[in-house]
Amino acid sequence: MRVRVLFFGVLKDLAGKANTEFDMPDGAVVGDVLTRCVSEFPRMKELLNSSAVAVNQQYAAEEMNLNATDEIALLPPVSGGLSKAGIVRDRIDTQAVLSLLKRGEDGAVVVFEGVVRNQTRGRRTLYLDYEAYEEMALQQMEEIAERALKQFAIRDVALVHRLGRLDIGETSVLIAVTSAHRAAAFEACRWLIDTLKRTVPIWKKEYFEDGAVWADGERFPDEICRPSSGHRGSPGRADASK
Repeated sequence: MRVRVLFFGVLKDLAGKANTEFDMPDGAVVGDVLTRCVSEFPRMKELLNSSAVAVNQQYAAEEMNLNATDEIALLPPVSGGLSKAGIVRDRIDTQAVLSLLKRGEDGAVVVFEGVVRNQTRGRRTLYLDYEAYEEMALQQMEEIAERALKQFAIRDVALVHRLGRLDIGETSVLIAVTSAHRAAAFEACRWLIDTLKRTVPIWKKEYFEDGAVWADGERFPDEICRPSSGHRGSPGRADASK
């Protein structure tokens, strides 16, 4: 059977392409595809230990059986519109989002904006470039928004993430939470950005005066990323500038 494999973030650089196709034997599982990737692209071995896998836009374990025409996405650690969640390529208009979100019963609105800064660890940043596994990223953003509404005493929430090139001072991600009282809104906003950064497949590449590198992301949670010594290498991260 033939399956399609997608590479994102630094894995795309290590493979030298955004996707490939493998002929796999009947009965193959996700772990077999990981083994094939390490064989074809040896530099991926260490990074795959902290990466996650999605099959047809759903997170998958290594033991999952594959079918012909499945789409397998390899997701390195993440860097990640209204109607709860959205992905845009134009500037994020925070005030426009808030005007649609706020209602008369709201006593608090908490807003978080992630902004492109001009340096990272002493290296001058020129600009950032964000990419995503878009369909899955949007689905994950919508899911965490719904979880927040059930988990916290809030009325509504909006998550917006921008892709493409962002210059210094521009907003990369906006999270807004409305509620009757401020405590719940603050708590939910913090949970949302932390969860988004850990689980949503969005990556950033930082461009400096002396080169470019994919930003290290947080390791996927254990329930998503399940290392297996049979298929993945030792812990580690790859640097796309090398």
